[in-house]
Amino acid sequence: MVRTSPKVLALSGGVGGAKLALGLAQVVSADALTVVVNTGDDFEHLGLRVCPDLDTLMYTLSGLANQTLGWGQQDETWQFLEALKRIGGDAWFSLGDRDLATHIQRTSLLAGGLSLSAVTTALMHALGVTTNVLPMTDDQVATLIHCQNGETLAFQHYFVRDRCEPLIKGISFQGIETARRAPDFEKLIDSDSLTQIIICPSNPFVSVAPILDLAETWKALKAIDCPVVLVSPIVAGMALKGPAAKMMTELKMPSTALAVARFYEQTYPGLVDGFVLDEADAASADAVSALGMRPLVTQTVMKNLADKQALAEAVLLFSDELAG
Repeated sequence: MVRTSPKVLALSGGVGGAKLALGLAQVVSADALTVVVNTGDDFEHLGLRVCPDLDTLMYTLSGLANQTLGWGQQDETWQFLEALKRIGGDAWFSLGDRDLATHIQRTSLLAGGLSLSAVTTALMHALGVTTNVLPMTDDQVATLIHCQNGETLAFQHYFVRDRCEPLIKGISFQGIETARRAPDFEKLIDSDSLTQIIICPSNPFVSVAPILDLAETWKALKAIDCPVVLVSPIVAGMALKGPAAKMMTELKMPSTALAVARFYEQTYPGLVDGFVLDEADAASADAVSALGMRPLVTQTVMKNLADKQALAEAVLLFSDELAG
């Protein structure tokens, strides 16, 4: 059954968040669901504007995602990249031929004066995505990784070029002090129409924190009279995708779902009303409750579309229960 009346806001990073966003899109009508996406990972490469998390959402929601790699488009070819390598080009970031078209079109539209929000809408519609997907901001915010060796890396250099190998000691977001929420994101927050807020299972430090820190969005969301439900990105001590668990260890935090709950309560006190744990972490439910968050223990590993839809339905029902 598709929900049509509630206004649902989902906050998402890349792969993990996109999986739940796809599940939500199966059970919430397009006019009732908005997904706001991290843009701290965005960067300029070969003169092109690349938006990895936005593209992951777009490819996932359009059915074009590469299920084998977990990023990029299905049936991808690599002739451009191979040609670039032959002439000594900067080829550490894998741009597939199909993916390259996205970045060229985005860069062209931005150069023509459109905002990132408008460009995102145009690209989504071109690929048949009807869900409202927004960048967190039209301004530029860059995630910086501060390494234990004293080096500071742009996120994609850390994540892709250096394969998350450098040990980290901290993270910051360049430009976040002056960046503003994307206009439609701002309107949604101010509209009093939201009934459910879902934080997808995304990296808390580099995917969700940029959204929540931007213009103190976490305080604006906390002030809205509806529950905020967070789905843990850590299952049985592991991040199913990405470097979250490794980051937690290097930041001297246990790589556990409970530690994720503690991080949110310490960093954004009172924001999260409900915390969704996987069945593998059921033993932490009481400790989560002691933090002031109501726990939900359920299956959170999303291996197929049925899993994604089942988790989306469980999260929405849980949110309904929290709302009373």
